[in-house]
Formats: sequence, structure tokens, C-alpha cells
Amino acid sequence: MAVRHLSSGVDTGGQRPALIAVGATLLCVVVAMVLLWPDKAPQSLPDGGQQVSGTITALSTQGCEPTGLGGAMKAACGKADVKLTEGPQSGYSVSTTVPGGPGAPVVAVGDDVVLLYTPANPEELRYQVTDHERGLQLWVLLTALALAIVAFGRLRGVTALLGLGITFGVLLMFVIPAILSGRPPLLVAIVGAIGIALTVLYLTHGVTRSTTVAVAGTVASLTLTGVLAYASVEATRLSGVADETSANLGVLYGVNMQGLLLAGILIGSLGVLDDVTVTQAVTVQELAEANPSYGFRQLYAAATRVGRAHIASVINTIILAYAGASLPLLVLITAIDNPVGQVLSDQLVATELVRSAVGTIGLIAAVPLTTALAAWWGVRQPRAGAGAGGAGADHPADAAATTVTPDHAGAGVTLTALTARVRAQVEAKLASVRQ
Repeated sequence: MAVRHLSSGVDTGGQRPALIAVGATLLCVVVAMVLLWPDKAPQSLPDGGQQVSGTITALSTQGCEPTGLGGAMKAACGKADVKLTEGPQSGYSVSTTVPGGPGAPVVAVGDDVVLLYTPANPEELRYQVTDHERGLQLWVLLTALALAIVAFGRLRGVTALLGLGITFGVLLMFVIPAILSGRPPLLVAIVGAIGIALTVLYLTHGVTRSTTVAVAGTVASLTLTGVLAYASVEATRLSGVADETSANLGVLYGVNMQGLLLAGILIGSLGVLDDVTVTQAVTVQELAEANPSYGFRQLYAAATRVGRAHIASVINTIILAYAGASLPLLVLITAIDNPVGQVLSDQLVATELVRSAVGTIGLIAAVPLTTALAAWWGVRQPRAGAGAGGAGADHPADAAATTVTPDHAGAGVTLTALTARVRAQVEAKLASVRQ
């Protein structure tokens, strides 16, 4: 017969030791955060100008000499009149050159733009258009995203948004400032990732047995990913300086770029790990409740089959995500047409390969780790219809919320009725003993 348990958001029965362990881990994370908390503000960059906003009021363009390979790219030429809306000369109009070159913003009259104001430059070069102003558009898009999440997920959607806020809070208030202040990037990432996993998973999915299993599986998988990432980066001798941005960061702030690479691998893996671990933990719990006679091997085998199907699609998602983020690099590699071996051993390409491989291996390892832990715990919990050794629902206090659905019409009985019948028999037996 199939068993379905309608559980609430909080379920602490039978998992007190695990919750104590989770609480101890959370306490260690808090202590580590206090010790690693940045004690000084990041040093400021050399004065490179001030960003101000303005609106294009007039535009005068003209043809320019072609530039780039084969004359394929043409730099824009001309002047733009911009009315400043902020900055030291707010309200005034200034004239500046139209931005040109690859990636330069294409502007038109009426566009809101961002300008770089450099007082030390000659007067005609003090203002340079650098980008479009897109704050309003982003706020509209993010608001639409939040509304869609809440409309579909309802209360669970609200908790998911709160979890997202905590994630960004940990990253922006602890992880990034701590790295900039000189703390070890890998250690900071480990503490931050575990803190995010502990708080966000319980907030989003409730204090349940499956969530506790998912947290344990996530922490174990993160540990394995961190060890594998360290070994892979050392074996491939990656420095972490793969482009101009990372080089500037290392020079200006003295950040350990190899450690930052390891931190990036760890934090990037966390987002997919919690999806897999939660899915596996819930799958095992549902299988255990629907099949009370299943032992450890049966639960593990059945849930692993589900995990294999899930992992196949998730791996494809990871590779496509990395490929999408590195698409300009892939296009450049194709255009240069260097030998494959030379391309793959390049610092930039090798970094992405190591990042993808390590993250995927950690993701694969999360399935057997979480499934085994969930199955081990599942067979030790009382389950409805499991016989003398496992009679009763996983949560006796919620027995009225458990329904036993018959495999054949008319052949089933609710667990509530069964419990009442057993209680009546026990009371009758006690009465006879008193007499």
C-alpha cells in the first residue's frame, strides 16, 4: 500500500542528535565568521575619476576611418551634448566625444548615460560617456522576478526570496570584504558557503528530517569539492590570474588569486549542490514512507536511479552555463585556430576546465553521499506498516495527518482508524487485567 505523509514545516521528532550537531556546526561557523571578519575597510583605488549621470540632449556624428582587422569595425566619431543630472556641475550642459570602439555604448538623443568625470584632464576631456544608465530597467525586472516567485511559490516563494537575501548578505558583507582585507580566500569561502547552506536550506525547506540530511550531504560534498579543487589547482599549477581583471585585483589589493580561484569554485558549486542534495533527501523519505518494507539497500538503489536521471540533466546545465559565460573566449579560440593541445593548456582555458570538472565531480559525489545518509537514517525511523519493528508513522504526533491509500478499492483503512482500534484493544486488555 502507498503511504503519504502530510507533514508541516517543522518536524523535529527523532532528529534531536542531528539538530544538536547542526547547531554545533552553526556555532563554529559563527565563531569563524567573527574571527575572519574584516577589521579594516578595503584600500581605495587611485583617483580614477567620479561617475556622474546625464541625459543626451544633442548628437552630431560623422564618418570615421575603419579600424580593426580587415576594417570590419568602425569607431564612432562626433560630439554629444549632455545635460548633467548629478555631480559637481549638475544642471549644466557639457560637450563630449561620442564613445567608439568595440563594446562602446551606442547613444541617441534622450538617452540617460553614465559619464566619467576626471577633473585633472583638460577641459574638453573631463567628461567621457562610459555606459547607459539602466537602474530603472533593472529594478523593474527584479520586481517582476520577485512577483513571479511569490505568485507561484506562495509562502515557499517568500522564504526562497529571504534565503536569496541571506546569500547576498553573506557574500557582500562577509565573503568579499574579508577577501579584500587579506583573509585567506579559501577559508573565507568555506565558512561562508557552510553558513549559507545551514541557514538558507532550513529557512527555505523547513526544519525537517530531509532538510537535515540535505544539509549534511551538502557540507560533505562541499568538503570533498574543496579538497579536489585544491589538489587540481596545485597539480595544474594554476595561478588564478587568467585575465586583466584578476591581474589588476592581485596588484591593487594584494589578493591571493590562487585562493580566490578555489573560493570561486567552492561558492559556484554550492548553488547546484543544494538542489541535488534536497532532491535526494526528499526522494528517499518519500520512498521510505510509500514502501515501509524497504531496507537500506532497496532505498539506496531506488533513490540512486532517480539521482542518475537528475544528475545527467544537471551536468548538461553546468557545462552549458560555463560555455555561455565563456562564449567570447570560445569564439576567440576558434578565430585564432591554434592547435587543440596548446589551446587547452592555456591558463585561461585550463582554469575554466578545472572549474567545470571539479564542480561536476563534486556534484556527482553529492548523490551517493546524500542518498546513503538519507537511507541510513530512513531505516532507523518508525514507518507506517513496517511491522512490529516499525509500526506507526514517522511522526506519531501527526498520525491523524497520515493517510494509507489502498492498492485496491475497498481494501484499505485509514491509519487513524487503525490506531483507534489498537487503542481500544489495549484498553480492553487493561480493563480485564484490573478485574
